[in-house]
Amino acid sequence: MFANHATARGLLQVVLMFGVIWWMYGGYAWLTNAVAPDRPLRRLLLMGGMAAFLVLALAIPRAFSGSGVAFGLAYLAVVCVHAGLFASTASEHIVRAVLGISRFNLVTALLVLVGGIVGATAEYLLWAAALLFAWTTPKLIDDSGFEIAPAHFVERHGLVVIITIGESIVAIGVVAAGLPVNLALVGVALLGLALSACLWWTYFGGDEERAERALSAAPREQRPRLAVNAFGYWHLPILFGVLAIAAAEKRATGHGFAHLRAPLAAALAGGVAVFLLGDVLFRRSLGIGRARGRAIVAVLALATVPLGTEISAAAQMARTPCCAPGAGLPASRAAARCALGSTRSRRTPAWT
Repeated sequence: MFANHATARGLLQVVLMFGVIWWMYGGYAWLTNAVAPDRPLRRLLLMGGMAAFLVLALAIPRAFSGSGVAFGLAYLAVVCVHAGLFASTASEHIVRAVLGISRFNLVTALLVLVGGIVGATAEYLLWAAALLFAWTTPKLIDDSGFEIAPAHFVERHGLVVIITIGESIVAIGVVAAGLPVNLALVGVALLGLALSACLWWTYFGGDEERAERALSAAPREQRPRLAVNAFGYWHLPILFGVLAIAAAEKRATGHGFAHLRAPLAAALAGGVAVFLLGDVLFRRSLGIGRARGRAIVAVLALATVPLGTEISAAAQMARTPCCAPGAGLPASRAAARCALGSTRSRRTPAWT
């Protein structure tokens, strides 16, 4: 969406939609973590939630230009199914906890729906209010009643990260269909693949196992707050960074030797920076691993914007310093090498 409308308005639309969607995706991860779909009614309700998410996805391209009502109704259905499934559990303390959060989710859904109905500027204002209201909810409720199964919880969120990274590659393939297979096309495709591999390496280079151990070691009543911070708040920038990178790669496909427009060059560099900063905050919230090197490389990534605007998309993609954290190199040496575009390394880690 942002790839076709690389403006401040397009960015705002993506932020508003992604923010409210990720809130409820996370809600379903919490749901299936606590309520097993082992009964026919639960499975049917879960399928209803899937159908609502599908309608919501269909409404995304024109959510601010005619499909806002469909988006709002689908989002309301997602919230209602979520509450209904949680209520089906026999655990009294879980029911109390979900009743506490469901009324906030309902207000969020109604703000989205009303925004879709009235449209225009009011839609932006109401959706912004919904976004802020949703993500302040954890601060307003007692979440200690929720149960977190660390292995399942970490796996669910890891899956959405790998799917999002994979979709960035799919986006390149969709745009490339019908284009002549020349050096510009192949170069951008390979660079896009390499960048996605670096993102994968950064996130999945042992952090999943360490995150699971950190959640398992925490007292049960503290796990929900840890989960909200690590997999709710800090996965927002991780996933949004991948989306921003994908938008820039999509526009660069087939035009690898052409200049990138400033908003798209900023999206490529900013996407890497936001992804890495989100990963830093994710690691710190759980107390897993060092993060300073990733923070340094995130800042250096922003320096690649002029390469895209003044030289070419391929030049910026080749120099974007994303690979250093995943390669496990010391921060200063890795950052300097990536910033200079060096392709050599003293140690080549094995893929796992």
